[in-house]
Amino acid sequence: MPPNASPRRLDGLLFFPVTAFDAEGRFAPGVYREHVEARLADGPGAVFAACGTGEFPALAPQEYELCVRTAAEAVGSRVPVIGGCGYGTTLAKEYARAAANAGADGLLVLPPYSADGGQDGLLRHYTALAASTDLDLILYQRDTTVFAPETVAELAQVPNIVGFKDGRGDLDLMLRIVSAVRTAGESGFLFFNGMPTAEMTQLAYRAVGVPLYSSAVFCFAPDIALAFHRAIDAGEQKTVDTLIDVFFRPYVQLRHKRPGYAVSLVKAATRAAGHEVGAVRAPLTEPAPEHVAELLALLDRTRAALR
Repeated sequence: MPPNASPRRLDGLLFFPVTAFDAEGRFAPGVYREHVEARLADGPGAVFAACGTGEFPALAPQEYELCVRTAAEAVGSRVPVIGGCGYGTTLAKEYARAAANAGADGLLVLPPYSADGGQDGLLRHYTALAASTDLDLILYQRDTTVFAPETVAELAQVPNIVGFKDGRGDLDLMLRIVSAVRTAGESGFLFFNGMPTAEMTQLAYRAVGVPLYSSAVFCFAPDIALAFHRAIDAGEQKTVDTLIDVFFRPYVQLRHKRPGYAVSLVKAATRAAGHEVGAVRAPLTEPAPEHVAELLALLDRTRAALR
C-alpha cells in the first residue's frame, strides 16, 4: 500500500460521498465515479465509500463491493479509501472481504446491530473482525453502542485497529477514551469526530484531542466545507464564527426539521449541485422541496458573506 493510501496517515478533510442510484433505484457506478472524482479535485484527505452518508445499510452486498471498487478505481492511490462495514461478526467479515477484494485500504466499522454483549461482546466482535482481514479498522461509536475507555484502550493494541470515531457527542467520555488510549502507550491511534454536521462540535472535539472530522457539506458545497477546515486549522476564529453563525447553525436547524435529513438533505443538495445521484432508498424519504430551496438560499447567503 502506498504511504499516502494508508489509513494510519489520515489528514485533512474527510469525504463521505453519497451513493448514486439511477431512476429505477439501482446503483449507478458512472454517476458515482463522477461525484467522487469531482470532489477529489477539491483535495479531501480520504474517501469513505458506502458509509453512513453513503447509505451503507441500504446496499446489497454485491452493490456494496461495486460501490467500494468504483471509489477505489477513481481514487487510485492518491488518498485512502475506507469502506463501511457493520452488522454481526459473521456478516461483518463478509463485508470486510468484499472491501478488500474491491481495493479498499481500510474499514469504518459501524456497531453490531440488534445485539448487546456488553464490553466483553464488543471486544470479542472487533478482535474477531480484525483477525479476519489485513485491512485497517476504524471503530465507530454511535447510536446505542457505547465503548468503555478501557475497552478502546485494549482494542487499540490490536495491530490493525487504528482509530476510533465518535458519533454520540459525550465529550466527557471521549476525553476519558483519549486519555486511556494515551496512557496505554498507543500514541499513533487516530480519533475522529463523527457527529452529524461535525463542524458544529469540532472546536470542542479538538480541545479534547480529536483532530479529525468528516464533512457531509463537502458533498455539495466543498468551498464552504474547506473554508471552515482551513480557518479552524489556522486558528482564524473570526472566519470560524462567521461560518457557524451564517451557515452551520441555520443548516443544523434545517437538518433537524425531519428525521433522516442528515443523509437525504445532503443528497438533495448534491443533486442541486449538478450530480444526478438519485433519490435515497427506503426507509429514508426525500426532503420537502421548500427545505431544499431553503438550503440553496442559505448557500447563496454564505458565499456572499465569504466574499
